[in-house]
Amino acid sequence: MLEINDLLVARDFSSVSNRAVRYALDVAARTGATLHVLHAEVLHEASNPDAEGGGRSPGHDIPRFRDEVRQESTVSADALDAVAIKEVERRDVSAGPAILNYAAETSVDLIALGTHGRRGPSRILLGSVAEEVVRRSDQPVLTVRGDAEEQTEVHPRIVDRILVPVDFSEPSREALRTAKEWAALYDASIDVLHVVAERIQPAFYTGGVQSIYDMEPDIEQKMMDRLEAFVADTGGPERTIRPHVTVGNAAPDIAEFVDAESVDLVAMSTHGRTGLDRFLLGSVAEKIIRHVHCPVLTMKPFGTTFAPSEDTAESDAGA
Repeated sequence: MLEINDLLVARDFSSVSNRAVRYALDVAARTGATLHVLHAEVLHEASNPDAEGGGRSPGHDIPRFRDEVRQESTVSADALDAVAIKEVERRDVSAGPAILNYAAETSVDLIALGTHGRRGPSRILLGSVAEEVVRRSDQPVLTVRGDAEEQTEVHPRIVDRILVPVDFSEPSREALRTAKEWAALYDASIDVLHVVAERIQPAFYTGGVQSIYDMEPDIEQKMMDRLEAFVADTGGPERTIRPHVTVGNAAPDIAEFVDAESVDLVAMSTHGRTGLDRFLLGSVAEKIIRHVHCPVLTMKPFGTTFAPSEDTAESDAGA
């Protein structure tokens, strides 16, 4: 079972962040976690009661959100009513540090926040609090996508289908183990997807080899065999798991799969690059966060985890 005792959700009173609060409430009700609702104020901005959220406490409208989640979710009303709420207000140089510093101080198990999914010049100039938190947080992060132009607040969908992109690394195995625990919470199924890069390294171009098919005509079947073995060797609760292999480009192929298959949640590992390396190479996880409309759960290989260890899972199974 997922070990989430403290869940932090960031709130700026926008429709996007309110959607994240609803998701966080649902997760807290299923795990018994205390929900920390944090509103960050920027140090160089004077308090303005007329600004969005001005004069309201971080927990404003939580009773209404409980009622809405109760109607939309399969979680019990008693579990929702039992969720303990801790309201937090922080002032810092910007929202990202306020969230990260509080998370580090209180050792929360999961951070949830909304993201507008900006793309293009506006995202580069304005940055993204969600991407900053994903890059720098040691804790797993659940980003909930929304659109700044939304006139009405979109309620979260019930999680029926979870996608785990796999590159056969140990971090992606941990992501799959976590997804299996998450799927057990929602009685959901899992799709695992491996994307084979079709274009190969430029060093091979002189020999006329530009596509992976030129070197491995049966690459998809080989990768499917490997993916099925990977799934079979990964621990966690027994769930329905469907493996998929495609040849192309990781980020756009993952996003296309999410849309085509109506995925409700993406769970994946991220290297959490910072600095010039991240700017030049980018991050598949960050691209997915910006492009898909379902929530994305990211975790780092060096960070904390809320999935039980393999030894604990085996002990529970044998009990």
